[in-house]
Amino acid sequence: MHYESPVLARLYDQDSGWSADRDFYLERAGNTPKRILDLGCGTGLLCDAYAARGHSVTGVDPAAAMLAVARNKPNGAQIEWVQATAEQFCSEKRFDLIIMTGHAFQALADEAAVQQTLAVIRTHLAPGGEVVFESRNPAIDWVARWGGETVLQVDGQSVTEAHRNIRLDGAYIHFDTHYTLADTAMVSYNTLLFLTREAIAGQLAQAGLVLNTVMGDWDGTAFDALLSPEMVFVANLPSQG
Repeated sequence: MHYESPVLARLYDQDSGWSADRDFYLERAGNTPKRILDLGCGTGLLCDAYAARGHSVTGVDPAAAMLAVARNKPNGAQIEWVQATAEQFCSEKRFDLIIMTGHAFQALADEAAVQQTLAVIRTHLAPGGEVVFESRNPAIDWVARWGGETVLQVDGQSVTEAHRNIRLDGAYIHFDTHYTLADTAMVSYNTLLFLTREAIAGQLAQAGLVLNTVMGDWDGTAFDALLSPEMVFVANLPSQG
């Protein structure tokens, strides 16, 4: 799900705009200027907010259409934009904070892609830095929760968005998102990976990252394996010495 369509890219901020998760990630950076890497930055909503606070920001996304929207953000000219997948990203820079937001972690194809991405993160994390990302709790019945229609606005026109054909397949949920705009219909085919807390903790350890905490929601509450909707992971490099 790379939002390659310029129309769908412009819809993204309407469908996934500023919310409690963005507040959480913004405050996580604090007020001291940091070097921040946003893997799967989408339209750059959070990158733009970081730049407005004086942070040095690199935004990475595989979709050219999403980055085209991102570059037009108020602080877009101050941000380094890179078209690449999380697994492919490579830079000489090292970062104080690396994030994957908007459940971008779940768009990774499989556990091999997860491990490759975590290796990239470890390589680019500065000493004392941290990585923060979230994944939905697979214990929740997401198939039952998702569905229905939403009406969005883009370029002064109404767009109907509907999730259909939602189906569980082992550690994956597949669904089709249908968009209707005037006489135009588009379909986005989506697959999300749902790993358990234990599986992700194991992947972090395998990548040489130390798991500090797992929160269950954006208010910082502890993770409850049965009830928490989110699994918000915070990890860093092993201490030296």
